[in-house]
Amino acid sequence: MSAKSMGIPDGTEVRIPLSKLKKSPKNARKTPHSAAAIEALAASIAAKGILQNLVVEPEVDEEGAATGFFCVTIGEGKRLAQLLRLQRKEIRKSEPIRCIVDTANDPHEISLDENVTREKMHPADEFEAFRKLADERGFGAEEIAARFGVTAHVVRQRLRLGAVSPKLMQLYRGGDLTLEQLMAFAITDDHARQEAIYERLPFDPDASTIRRLLTETHVAATDRRARFVGLEAYTEAGGTILRDLFTEDRGGYLEDVSLLDLLVTARLNREADSLRAAEGWKWTEAHLDFPHAHGMRRVYPHPVELSAEDRAALQAVQSEFDRLTEQHQTAEELPDDVDARFGELEAEIERLEAKQQAFDATDVARGGAFVVLNHDGTVRVERGFIRPGDEKPEAESGPEDYVEARDEDDRDGEEDAPDGEDDEGASDEEDGHQKLSDALVRDLTAHRTLGLRLNLSEQPDVAIVAVAHALAAQIFYLGANAHVIGIQPVKCDLAAHADGIEDTPAGKAWSDRHANWARQMSKDAGALWEFVAELDHDSRMALFAHCVALTVNAVKLPFDRRPRALAAARRLAEAVALDMTAYWRPTVRSYLGRVTKANILEAVREAVGGEAAARLTDMKKADMAQAAEQLLAPTDWLPALLRTAVPQGQTDLQSEVHDSEPHSQAAE
Repeated sequence: MSAKSMGIPDGTEVRIPLSKLKKSPKNARKTPHSAAAIEALAASIAAKGILQNLVVEPEVDEEGAATGFFCVTIGEGKRLAQLLRLQRKEIRKSEPIRCIVDTANDPHEISLDENVTREKMHPADEFEAFRKLADERGFGAEEIAARFGVTAHVVRQRLRLGAVSPKLMQLYRGGDLTLEQLMAFAITDDHARQEAIYERLPFDPDASTIRRLLTETHVAATDRRARFVGLEAYTEAGGTILRDLFTEDRGGYLEDVSLLDLLVTARLNREADSLRAAEGWKWTEAHLDFPHAHGMRRVYPHPVELSAEDRAALQAVQSEFDRLTEQHQTAEELPDDVDARFGELEAEIERLEAKQQAFDATDVARGGAFVVLNHDGTVRVERGFIRPGDEKPEAESGPEDYVEARDEDDRDGEEDAPDGEDDEGASDEEDGHQKLSDALVRDLTAHRTLGLRLNLSEQPDVAIVAVAHALAAQIFYLGANAHVIGIQPVKCDLAAHADGIEDTPAGKAWSDRHANWARQMSKDAGALWEFVAELDHDSRMALFAHCVALTVNAVKLPFDRRPRALAAARRLAEAVALDMTAYWRPTVRSYLGRVTKANILEAVREAVGGEAAARLTDMKKADMAQAAEQLLAPTDWLPALLRTAVPQGQTDLQSEVHDSEPHSQAAE
C-alpha cells in the first residue's frame, strides 16, 4: 500500500507519535549505537529539538495493509534518544516527532547513503566552534556539556584546544601536526610561547618533548615540594598552575618556582621550630636535602621504662586492635567506622611505643636535629647530632694515656728515664698505681701485648669479642679511645656517591639496623666490653658482621686504581650470594635516563627480547626510557656491573672456611 493510498503524499512532512515509530529492518546500520552517542543526541534534542527530520516509510503487514506504525529509515539514533528521554520521563510516548514520509526510494540504499556519503567535521572546526560558544554566547563548560551530552571535562579539553595559536591550528588542519602534538601545545594559552617552542622543535617531535619544553621552567604537581606544600596553599599564596587536561592525573605544572621554594622553606622552618619547642633540642635546622657533610657526631635514643599509666594504655589499645583483627580477619572490605578505628589504634600504639625510646636529657640539651623534605613529600626528622663545639670534655682516657703527677719524695731510688725522657711514670689499674717510669711501662706492656697475642691467637671466640669491641668502640663512640685491638674501620659515606640512596628501602633498612644497635649500648664507652662479652653468640656475631659491613667499600671511582680491591669485592659478592634485584631496580631515575639509547635497547633485548627492543627503536630517548622501565619492571634484569657470578662447583662458604681453618690448639 503506498503512502498516497494512506492519504499521505510521498515526501510529506508529518508529525508522528513516538510510540508509532519502529526500527526499520532495512536499515544498513547493524551495529548498535553506542550509549554515549545516544546520550549526546538526547542532550542535544533536549536543548535544541530535532534539527533534522527522520525519514520513515509506513509499515504494512503480509497482505499489504497498513499497521499504523512507521519504520525509521534515517534517524534511528534520534528515535533511540527520544526513547531515552521517555524513560527519564522528560517526554510522553505521544510526543510528536517530525518525519518525512519516503516510499519512492529503496530504504536500504538511502540508509546506506546517509551513513557513507556524509563527511564528519574536522576536529579543528569542532574545537573552534566550542570556543565560539563560550566566547560569544557566554556558555560555561557545564552548560555546553548539558547541551551536547558530553562531560564537562571533554568540553574543557575542546575549549583548551580551540585556544591554541591559529598558526598551529592551521598546521593541524593541514596534517603537519598530530592531535597528540596539538594537545601538548595546549598546556599553555600563550600563543607566542607556543609558536616559539614550535620553531625550536626537531623534525616530527613527540608530545612529551613539546610538553617538556613548554614546562622546562616549571615544577610538576607530582614534585615532592608541590606535594609537601599542597596545591591549595600554593594557589592561595598567589601561585598559578598550568593545568594539563590531557594527562591522566591532570595535575599540571606550578609556574612560580620561587614562591614554591619560599613556601617549602617557611613550612620546614615552622616544623623545625615546633620540634625544638616540643622536644627541647638545643638547635634544629631545616634543609631541603639532608646535609651529609655536617661533620657532627650522632647519638641515639636508649630504651626506657613506660610509666604504669602508659603500660596500661598500651595493653588496652593493643588488646582492642587484636580483638578487631580477629573479628574482621575474613572480611574482604572493612566497614568505614572499623577502618577508621584501626587507624586510630595504630596511631596510638605508635605513639605509646615511641615512648619506650628516649634520648638522654644532656644530649638533648646540647644536641640538635635536622628537619628535611623526604623524597615522597613528607617531613623527615633526623635527631641526635652533636656539634663539635658542644662536645663534653673527654672525661676518661685509656690506660695508656692515664698519667699521674708524682711526688719527688716518693721516687724510692727509681732510675731516671733514659735519653732525657721525663722520669714521671704512668700508673694503671693493674700495677696498683705503683709509680713506674715511662720506659719501664713501655717495656712491660710490650711483653704483656706479646702474651695477649699468643693467647688470643689460640682463642678465636675471644678474638671475635675483641675485634667486635674494637670496631664498635670506634663506630659508635667517637673519640672514646676505649679499644685495645689495632684495627681501624674506614667508613665510606655512600650518600656522597649515589644521590638519594639513603631514602631507598635498602638505605632505610641499614639506618634502622644501625640505630637499633646504638640504642642498646650504654652511653659509657667503658661499659662496652661487658656489653659485647655478655651477648649470646648469635647476637655477638651479628654485631661483628654489622661493624665489618660498615667498612665495605666497593665504590668504583674514575681516579681510583684498586683492581685487587674491586676483585675482592666480586669475591665477597659471590661469598654472600649477593642478589641486587632485592635492592635495586632499573628505572628512568636510577639507570635508563642516564644511559644512551643503545644501552636502553640492549637492556630490553636481554630481558624481554629482540622484538620488544625493535618496537622502541624509533622512539625519542625520554619516551624510550619510560617504555623500557615498564618492560623491565617484571623482569630481574641488572646491568653487568651489578650482576653476581656464580662460580662452577661453588660450595657452602661456611663449610669451606671450617674445613680450611687450622686447629686452635697449639702443638705441644
